[in-house]
Amino acid sequence: MVSRLIYPLILMSLLLTMAGQAMAANNLTVEPDRTRLYQGEVLTLTVKGTTKIDINLGNLFDFDMSSLPKPDIEKVEGDFDILARNQQYSIRTINNEMIGEITWTYQLAPKTTGDLTIPALKFRDSESDPVTIQVISGRAPDQKADASRDSFIELAADKDEVYVQEQLVLTVKLFFTGNLIRGELSEPEHPHAIVESLGKQNEYTRYRDGVRYRVVERRYAIFPQREGQLSLRPIRFEGQARNNDGQLKFLRDNATLFDVPVKGVPAGFSGDTWLPAGNLELSESGLPQNQTLTAGQNLTRTLNLQADGLPSETLPPFPEQVPDGIRAYPEKSERTTTPGSEGLASQLTQTTALVPVQPGELVLPEIRIPWWDTESDTERVAVVPARTLTIEAIPGQIETLPTDSPGQADATQEEGSGTDNTAERNTDPGFWPLATAALLAAWLVTLAAWWLSRRASRPEPAPENPLGIREKTLFRELCESARAGSPRTTELLVRWMAVQHPEASFRSVVDVNRVLQDKELAAGIEQLQHRLFGTPEQQASTWNGDRLVATLIRIRGAAKPVDSGKSLPPLYPDGLRTS
Repeated sequence: MVSRLIYPLILMSLLLTMAGQAMAANNLTVEPDRTRLYQGEVLTLTVKGTTKIDINLGNLFDFDMSSLPKPDIEKVEGDFDILARNQQYSIRTINNEMIGEITWTYQLAPKTTGDLTIPALKFRDSESDPVTIQVISGRAPDQKADASRDSFIELAADKDEVYVQEQLVLTVKLFFTGNLIRGELSEPEHPHAIVESLGKQNEYTRYRDGVRYRVVERRYAIFPQREGQLSLRPIRFEGQARNNDGQLKFLRDNATLFDVPVKGVPAGFSGDTWLPAGNLELSESGLPQNQTLTAGQNLTRTLNLQADGLPSETLPPFPEQVPDGIRAYPEKSERTTTPGSEGLASQLTQTTALVPVQPGELVLPEIRIPWWDTESDTERVAVVPARTLTIEAIPGQIETLPTDSPGQADATQEEGSGTDNTAERNTDPGFWPLATAALLAAWLVTLAAWWLSRRASRPEPAPENPLGIREKTLFRELCESARAGSPRTTELLVRWMAVQHPEASFRSVVDVNRVLQDKELAAGIEQLQHRLFGTPEQQASTWNGDRLVATLIRIRGAAKPVDSGKSLPPLYPDGLRTS
């Protein structure tokens, strides 16, 4: 009886052992979370396998589960992108053997639409069955718009077509549900286009067909550099979000903007620089209202060019045309570009110091900048009108006259003619008066020769020449002003040259340089004007006027003295002499 009971127990034990061995044998199963999904969604694929593990006391603490074999998941990369992979395992004992149960989780993103196949995967001696996945383009007809999607991208452009180098504003909106843990949203790219970001991204919430989405919005200004078709690369997004149930979902989507036609520059455009803009304005400031100035007076003229829809680097520089009677000292131009929600706003500012040096009427030429109005699709011209400036002479400047005036010549002529008439009226009285006159003349000549010989042997100091005294005073003031770097230096130089060279006319430093042709003097005066009216860096430079004073003393020593008499004693203090 006992033997009869033991036999069935032994048989059942054998069956359980065989079942345990069957469970311990290698096997592989593949389970997708769904077999039907929409384009842009992510599929979760779970792969489970079992294998015998050799663990003992010798390798218990050194055992590495990463060394276990894995299924050949790379087979799916023909139709899917593997976004993430995870591995979990557990170990149990069956019939005194260590059996490992391993679970691999993969996040797969379909590359195309249609029926895609996850091929049979192999794990050691086991092989799974292939699985067919249906990927649908767009959304199902019975579904509300985007209601079944966890994330999607929307693209919008502000124009259907543009000119070459015209601004195209692209708006990128990313919609997603849940709490985003990580995400990467690509930026627009094109090999023949300049892309500028329009500030920081905006984040807000929107409802679409009853579904609450969080939205990330970005704007870009795109400037195509070639005519033809502008075809941007797809905008892509990949990320992870956790839903309200705490489940982690992979998000993935892409969107492509329609092709934008790019037109070339219109044949009738008259400008040298192509400027397609929504608005462009040119302004001027700094000139006096009455437009009447004094020679040597400093002006600061500022030109400002503002444009909507263009980066500041594309704005053309202002022309540097000024009349010959004005010295111009331009500062470095300033360019600024400000991004806004509607695009770029740029500005070009040019500040120039103007110093009129020649009296009279001087005309600052007109400034014209043609540009293309993209709103009305017509050419326009920004204009700063011509300015006529009346330049008055420097107060106290001497206007020289010729030495012999017509009045003096006429008086001399009349005096001579009167002498001749007298001689003609006095008739010859006879011989003796003539002889007496001849003897008297001879005596007078002898007396004059004796007086001149005594004067030559005992020289007397030459009388002071008022013109020479004025020249000395002016030159002393000129040297002192040049040494100090005073703005009166050019005025005193013109006045001194008018006294030193009465045969010429001097109205400005230009006339001085034209007459003297002295390079050192011209360089010294220009350096002084840079310091007085130049850039802030030039004005802050240390001035050393000794070199200019030495040049003036050299020029004076080489010039013909004003008084043709004997040389005068030294005029300048020791501080004004060159070493």
